[in-house]
Amino acid sequence: MPSGDFEKIGVLGLGLIGGSMARAAKEAGCTVFGLDRDSQVMDKAGAIGIRPMTEEVLPQLDMLLTALYPGATLKEMERLAPHLSQSTLVIDLCGVKMAVVPGMEELSRRYGFPYLGGHPMAGKEKSGWDFSQAGLFQGASMILTPGEGFDPALYDKAARFFLSLGFGRITKSNPRSHDRIIALTSQLAHVISCAYIQSPTAEDFSGFSAGSFQDMTRVARLNETMWTELFWDNREFLTGEIRGMARRLEHYASLLETGDKEGLFDLLRDAREKKEESDSILKGGKR
Repeated sequence: MPSGDFEKIGVLGLGLIGGSMARAAKEAGCTVFGLDRDSQVMDKAGAIGIRPMTEEVLPQLDMLLTALYPGATLKEMERLAPHLSQSTLVIDLCGVKMAVVPGMEELSRRYGFPYLGGHPMAGKEKSGWDFSQAGLFQGASMILTPGEGFDPALYDKAARFFLSLGFGRITKSNPRSHDRIIALTSQLAHVISCAYIQSPTAEDFSGFSAGSFQDMTRVARLNETMWTELFWDNREFLTGEIRGMARRLEHYASLLETGDKEGLFDLLRDAREKKEESDSILKGGKR
């Protein structure tokens, strides 16, 4: 049996994340069933051995991974939940948790299946099945948000399962902390990248750009449908991070306008030291 004691895996939504999960689980030795509204995606998944996830299959699943947008996740789970076994572990893979977890926990109580919130910290600038790959999660962090009273043994089994897919670490959190931190580490980066490329000066970048320009604009190549929903669902925390960034940028502008070269030097040194500290933490595997 595959690592983690989950043999039959269902994946709802075969885009970049769901498709990569399906591929990785299949490579790990699981029998994988998939469901996507795009018939062409289903055909492509079938061509590599991923079976259709029919209503008849649902009661047989050991684990169901949902890889849809938050709103669609809750809508589809309302439809599928009555067909699940009470032994099927359901894990959502949404990029926000507070907008999803309460509804999923209510379904879990109503139908008796165990539920665990999840968020794989991996991705690409391009979306869809065609860009999915089994190795997408190599070395990445998998965030899990177990609710109060969640079975510790089942949590450990889920953690082992994700490690078997190539994840480098499991990070335990709760929905509010997850959304607060993700507003900075992921969502704000996308906002800044979009605002950066929208500068009129960016129209004249040809011949003047090096790695910094590409680094800053990379994640502006986004799926605006998905990111609009994620930003909106997390608007309280994201707004706070945007306001904080605006204040910090204004500080830089003020130092330049007032001729405070020493203050600018000190601010840049502080930023460098913070970056070195964060790099050291990441290298040491502490976060």
